[in-house]
Amino acid sequence: MKKFFTTIRNIFSIEELRQRILTTILLLVVFRLGSFVVLPGVDPAALDAQGAQGILGYLNNFLGGAFSRASIFGLGIMPYISASIVIQLLTFTVPYFQKMQRDGESGRKRINQITRVLTIGIVIGQGVPYVSGTIPSEAILVPRSFFLFSSVLILTAGTMFCMWIGERITEKGIGNGVSMLIMIGIISRLPIALVQEISSKGLNLALVFILELLALFAVVMAVVMLTQAVRKVPVQYAKQMVGNKVYGGQRSYIPLKVNASGVMPIIFAQSLMFLPGIVAGYFANDSNTANYIARNFSDFNSPLYNIVFGILIVVFTFFYTAIIVKPNDMADDMKRNGGFIPGVKPGKPTAEYLDQILTKITLPGSIFLGIVAVFPAFAVGLGVGTEFAQFYGGTSLLIMVGVILDTLQQIESYLLMRHYEGMMKSGKVKGRAQNAAVA
Repeated sequence: MKKFFTTIRNIFSIEELRQRILTTILLLVVFRLGSFVVLPGVDPAALDAQGAQGILGYLNNFLGGAFSRASIFGLGIMPYISASIVIQLLTFTVPYFQKMQRDGESGRKRINQITRVLTIGIVIGQGVPYVSGTIPSEAILVPRSFFLFSSVLILTAGTMFCMWIGERITEKGIGNGVSMLIMIGIISRLPIALVQEISSKGLNLALVFILELLALFAVVMAVVMLTQAVRKVPVQYAKQMVGNKVYGGQRSYIPLKVNASGVMPIIFAQSLMFLPGIVAGYFANDSNTANYIARNFSDFNSPLYNIVFGILIVVFTFFYTAIIVKPNDMADDMKRNGGFIPGVKPGKPTAEYLDQILTKITLPGSIFLGIVAVFPAFAVGLGVGTEFAQFYGGTSLLIMVGVILDTLQQIESYLLMRHYEGMMKSGKVKGRAQNAAVA
């Protein structure tokens, strides 16, 4: 306990780190306050009985309840996430975007500008059905046409302001700002979920609730292991004689992550899982099969939904890993820098060797990621409340673990740069940049 307080004192004794932490907290408070500001022309009392269910409830969890409150941040940062995913895929598949990515800082600025413009288009595309379809007529106090126009305009401004907050956190604060905004939205639901779970269990089932907390801790530790797990491929660099001095010859490694794709496969799979239920809903009255599909794909806890969801995650894990991790480029970079894997010829054999390793580690990683994604359904089946079960896995847990680890790594680096002892006993947080070959 004494070491914990010493570490806290060391953190706040570094002026730059202290300012970054306080800036991050201030911006997050502004973000959370904005999620409670209701759109002009809406009666908040008429929204109390409204609850976001199904797909809308899933989105509401990421926005910290702002979606169901008809807030000015009702769409939050999610349109920007969607635009970023689209642009990221284009940079891997379209030569024009690949060229911009290779242009350095100027190309990055152009890509960011395109992302912002696409974000505005997505906000407008999502804002119109959000305002017209999810806000009940009895809650609207002004003419509907004027309310639609003004609300879409305010939602667009709200999303752009959320983007600005995220960028300021990244630049002036600690951690990735956009990811932190999503994490705060998710964590804000945790106290409500805990209260609901305690209320449902009561004092007579206090032991059951304690067991649920222990199970949650075990799941979190497993997700941390999945996030941090790497396969280290040793790399040897050839020695070079320059004058009377010898350069090179050092040994390093390439850290191939077991889960290189992160949370993206779950996001892609989740996007596709919405489609069968929506399409089948149009034919539900005319076909028993369509009715069965619509019913099962609208229930996140149904066996059919989770089986298909898990399979899609395994497929998308391989797909996204193949996009972002390129063994050919890694092999070419090593060859140009005079590096080689002991026992493997440089060039094509090295690329094939790295591809084999990626395949071997991606398969168990994808299966484990699929299990993590569907684990909330198992938790519900074992008696955990629906709201609390969302924290047992899925996108929510992976985002929280990833953001917290990234934040801890940044704080750790500041401590070590100032010659303080690290936050962990070993003096380093695993996952921070170490002596690794960057391919």
